Amino acid sequence: MVSRRQLIFTATAGLFANVSARRALAAPPAASDPVAIVTAIYTRAAKGKGDGGGAFVIENKAAKAKYLSKSLVELWAKADAHTPKGDVGPVDFDPVTNSQEPDVKSFKVVATSLEAEKAVIAVTIAGRNTPTRKPADQTVRYDFVRDAGDWKIDDIKGSSDGEPWSIRDMLTGSLKN
Repeated sequence: MVSRRQLIFTATAGLFANVSARRALAAPPAASDPVAIVTAIYTRAAKGKGDGGGAFVIENKAAKAKYLSKSLVELWAKADAHTPKGDVGPVDFDPVTNSQEPDVKSFKVVATSLEAEKAVIAVTIAGRNTPTRKPADQTVRYDFVRDAGDWKIDDIKGSSDGEPWSIRDMLTGSLKN
């Protein structure tokens, strides 16, 4: 026969197990998940009036090391070293918002490809004050790779007036001049 004490203990243990299971299922994605990384970037870019942009991703060596793959950081350093003193580098806009003047009201993040060692994440951006752009210009794509076990951005791609661009291509192209 089950005592009242055993019954209460069993019910309480079951309740806590159920709550823990729900929390595990409802937990946000790990910070190392490409979707979570991109979502965090755009959440920060959309704060306030949404005009802060995403320059924080590429603003200095520490930021680049945090977000970008080692090979992209190295390529960027070579491109910066190749840029004449006083000139603007090959990336003269905010690639996160695909703009000169950031304006992020809302965004939608979609994993278009998610494999063990690489991923492609697409973000569609809507602005508050931005004039209507071509649909392709509203989407920025991130190529992610595993870099020392962590997910890192290996390229950022988009289009301007319907013409495609790639950060990696811009940096590589600047070395040819």
